[in-house]
Amino acid sequence: MILGPKQILNLVATMNLVEGLSERELTNPEGAGFDLRLGEVYKITGDAFLGETERKTPDISLVKAYDKNKNGSIVINPGDFFLVKTIETINVPQNLTANFKPRTTTFRSGLFLRTGNVAPGYSGPVTFALKNEGPVSVTLEMGARIVHIQFEEVKGGGSLYRGQWQGGRVSAVKKEVQV
Repeated sequence: MILGPKQILNLVATMNLVEGLSERELTNPEGAGFDLRLGEVYKITGDAFLGETERKTPDISLVKAYDKNKNGSIVINPGDFFLVKTIETINVPQNLTANFKPRTTTFRSGLFLRTGNVAPGYSGPVTFALKNEGPVSVTLEMGARIVHIQFEEVKGGGSLYRGQWQGGRVSAVKKEVQV
């Protein structure tokens, strides 16, 4: 069952479920979760290896980062592919999992987010893939709301996240054994 805003706001206050939320989300969240904002944009280069027991993700370079003291934006041209990271940090307890839905204004503009699930025990910002699959360039302001997070209860017990992405790491710097 998806938790409603009153319940997740209580978890924000009592156990820092989500840190760094905007004032809008703290006082007037919309829907059944929170909107998270664009914090960092990365370009990927090189090559990747996804093996049975080892992996190596592509190299990354920071293209743009949110600065609350400066307005900044990035133009996403048709075909552009980036990794993007949220401003907010999430701290998922053992009895919850987090799922994401792109905001409809992203795909109405031709931008598609590739999202995943966050396992119980994960703590850190969240990284997604962003691709302009539309025919027009889109200017995306840093700090814009791009994704909606929803929390669901894990019934019957869950395993805590033990992966190497803990803390919000965006890419692996060398080939490593998967845990």
